[in-house]
Amino acid sequence: MYRMINVVAEDQPLQRILWRESVDEPLRTYQLTTVTYGTSAAPYLATRSLKRCAEEGEQTNPPVAKVIKKDFYVDDMLTGAKSVKEGMRLCKDVLTLLGSFGFNLRKWHSNQPAILKSIPRHLRDERELLDIDATATVKTLGLTWEPATDLYWFKTPRWSPKLPVTQRIVLSDSARLFDPYGLVGPVIVQAKMFLQELWKRKYSWDEPLSADLQSQWLEFRTNLDRIDAVSVPRWIAFSDNVISCELHGFCDASEKAYGAAIYLRCVAQDGTVTVRLVMAKSKVAPLEDLSKKKKRQSIPRLELSSALLLAHLYETVAESIQIPAKTFFWTDSTIVKCWLSSHPSRWQAFVSNRVSEIQHITREGVWNHVPGVENPADVISRGVTPLQLAECSVWWNGPTWLQEDPSTWPKMSSSSEQQYDSVTLEEKPLVTAALQMLPPSEIFIRYSSLLKLVRSTAWMLRFANNCRTRNQACRRSGVLNAKEHEEALIALVKLSQSECFPVELADLTAKGQVKPSSRLHTKDPCLRDGLIRVGGRLRHAPVSFSRKHPIVLDSNHPLTKLIMVDYHHRLLHGGAQLILSCMKEKFWPLSGRNLARKVVHECVTCFRARPRAHEQLMGDLPMERVTPAPVFLRVGVDYCGPFNVRQASRKAAPIKCYLCVFVCLVVKAVHIEMVADLTTEAFMAALRRFVSRRGKPEVIFCDNATNFVGARREISELHRLFRAEQFQNSVVTEAASNSIEFKFIPAKSPNFGGLWEAAVKSLKGHMRRVIGNTVLRPDEMLTVVTQIEACLNSRPITPISNDHRDLEALTPGHFLVQRPLTAISEPSLEDIPENRLSRWRLVQRYSQMLWKRWSTDYLSDLHNRNKWTRRRDNLHIGTMVLLKEGKLPPLQWQLGRVTEIHPGADGIIRVVTVRTQQGIFRRGIQKICILPIQDNQPQVEEAQ
Repeated sequence: MYRMINVVAEDQPLQRILWRESVDEPLRTYQLTTVTYGTSAAPYLATRSLKRCAEEGEQTNPPVAKVIKKDFYVDDMLTGAKSVKEGMRLCKDVLTLLGSFGFNLRKWHSNQPAILKSIPRHLRDERELLDIDATATVKTLGLTWEPATDLYWFKTPRWSPKLPVTQRIVLSDSARLFDPYGLVGPVIVQAKMFLQELWKRKYSWDEPLSADLQSQWLEFRTNLDRIDAVSVPRWIAFSDNVISCELHGFCDASEKAYGAAIYLRCVAQDGTVTVRLVMAKSKVAPLEDLSKKKKRQSIPRLELSSALLLAHLYETVAESIQIPAKTFFWTDSTIVKCWLSSHPSRWQAFVSNRVSEIQHITREGVWNHVPGVENPADVISRGVTPLQLAECSVWWNGPTWLQEDPSTWPKMSSSSEQQYDSVTLEEKPLVTAALQMLPPSEIFIRYSSLLKLVRSTAWMLRFANNCRTRNQACRRSGVLNAKEHEEALIALVKLSQSECFPVELADLTAKGQVKPSSRLHTKDPCLRDGLIRVGGRLRHAPVSFSRKHPIVLDSNHPLTKLIMVDYHHRLLHGGAQLILSCMKEKFWPLSGRNLARKVVHECVTCFRARPRAHEQLMGDLPMERVTPAPVFLRVGVDYCGPFNVRQASRKAAPIKCYLCVFVCLVVKAVHIEMVADLTTEAFMAALRRFVSRRGKPEVIFCDNATNFVGARREISELHRLFRAEQFQNSVVTEAASNSIEFKFIPAKSPNFGGLWEAAVKSLKGHMRRVIGNTVLRPDEMLTVVTQIEACLNSRPITPISNDHRDLEALTPGHFLVQRPLTAISEPSLEDIPENRLSRWRLVQRYSQMLWKRWSTDYLSDLHNRNKWTRRRDNLHIGTMVLLKEGKLPPLQWQLGRVTEIHPGADGIIRVVTVRTQQGIFRRGIQKICILPIQDNQPQVEEAQ
């Protein structure tokens, strides 16, 4: 079969082999063009190709496609037909369909000579061509089939006399017994039990067995020769003249093994009953393992395991034969019968899990009791010799009463039913009431509001009432009234109480009070009209009955949350205290305060009125701030203003100017330039002046100018300037031509540029105090700005010590002119002889000392995270958020959805892309508020 499947040309080089006939010949390279036996993919490719043939022919000939899909075992086909004519047509169609794909079936054999003659001679079995005796046999799926008699025969494998016998030899001999249907399972189970005995005695693989064990195995192997006398009819008596079919499954267990067998009972039109063994299976009982505290299983548990084995066996048989048949299951264990007739939750874990699975698989059948002596599965659970098996009619044809009328079948009388204690039945002990809560009904989860739930329930109650009432006048019609709403609500509350307080309901019904261990004990509950109400101490208070005795609700139940959400909306989104106080006039929710807070917290309307911005752990400082570099090699830039300056003429109106602030990211040095307007040319001129005085920077950071303080119109102009694509392209192009990298931080995220924001704040503070409302001339403004720049560069960047022996605080001016710009100059050292001072070494030593102090004093102080100290869950794509706008009230903030996330180097997301009705924006997470809705919960990844 493999050699009939071609491999695509591009994959054929993977099947190259080297070959030569002798060592004297040169190596030759061959390339296999078809599927090669022995490769890992070969079985899949072969079966998948066969399946593809069936799929191709499914449109033209569905019956043949079904046979190809279902009746092939690798490249062997085993199928049948109801008549000779139908069989001949099926063979012809299969040959035609598979032949069109290059699969030419050969070695055909049939129990009907007419079918075999319809097949070309060159495709028949070779022994047919040699005119072999009619008793010739062919092997099918490891069994031997005699076509003339249509019987399966078991042929004893050829044993090799290997002595001494070891565990490896025993396993090798056992593996040669191939019985896919389990027809000789009672014989093979003896080999399984023998192997288990060797495991118990802890024999190694090649250790010789003891004399008694060797003789026992040799005797078993000798007796196995008699299995040649066992024959099984291939046909299981299902044909067109059958009026009814039934499947009967039997199970049983012993101390060493357990097994199951399934029989097909067919009743013909003339009343003849035929019972045939269809399939059987066995397993050995688990061993005791003291090291793992695993005890040997009890007989009832083994009986239950055999019932589970029978359920799985029935599942296989029902899927294979696919005939309409009633199903009956039989066991001789009354304990198993008791287990299977009760709910799985009643029993302990071992029993509960198996009972649940058995009940699910065998839901269409009936479990009955059979006496142990009449149970055919007893044969496979204990094992017999081949000679005993050949003569065991109960194994091959089932109990004798299966041949009779169903009225004569065994019935379990009430007198034979035994009463077992809870220990024998492994009954689950009683648990606390909290653990006995039932899951909420589906109706509570289906609706998102109390009104919809109550109205739906009211319509169902009306329908039920109208169905029960024959009197037309008593039937309800029209719109729902208030009484029907109230009845529906009470019905829902009763259902929720039955799910949350089943033990309390039973105690109040039987005794009128709950147990001291109940969580309702302190409420002194009472039962009124089927509802659990708070007893309390307000019996004589002049208030309504519902307020004296409010209805008890569990805060973990969905109905309680729906009622509380309804109160929250009716009270115009009131707070938790108001909701709880109003709700307790009719309902008393346990732990209601926490639920009320949760309802308010999850309300989207309340959140939009008072939104909370999202926070995340403060990120690590970028490389540009923690790596030593020359001053102004890495800078941030920001605008400040506008400021008014006076023109040359006193009568002329003042004009505006702006200040462009450059801040060194390493030492916080400040450089300020005046710009006349908000044009690209003015900014580039300021940048050129900065480069001419301070040197060309390596990278420049900008904050998109969305955080300026001033008139709204001026802010809009700055925003348009820095957001304009033409401006950004011009700046980036100009900077790139000078080998300067220009980066823009996310819009409206000043925390990403905190260093230059702090410099702008200090600059504006100095300007307010020095200038106030005074309008200066341009030269005067430049003088003031330069002096403020000197002050800013003289600010200490390290803590100031109180010890007089410590050096002065480190400032940005130390890195510019080796001292603060506002400090008095030191005395001249020109009169000192050169041999007493090496000025170059002094300058180098002073520079190294500055960077050492920067590293020890300044850099170490940057460890602290003054805020945003907690790591929170990352945002995920699809989260609904509000975009925070400082100039607008919260209710007017834009609603958007996160479409893209931008994680940092530490995997934490601090920047996201949000799509709104106004467009797509990139924002820091401090400028978004996550809506408290279910869709925004983070998705858990499967370990998957």
